[in-house]
Amino acid sequence: MNVYRAKEIAQMGEMVNVQYGGESIYIQSVNEIQETARIFPINNPQAEQSVPVANLIES
Repeated sequence: MNVYRAKEIAQMGEMVNVQYGGESIYIQSVNEIQETARIFPINNPQAEQSVPVANLIES
């Protein structure tokens, strides 16, 4: 995924099917400069982490 699409999804306010490591995630925010996204698994909001946007997959 590219940074602009990740940012668009983060700002939508509705669920979009995005996965990281085979797990459905929610994109909380995007850092355009570092090309990272702050995410958490849908079923575990406490497991927040920053990951490269390039590793996110929209299905």
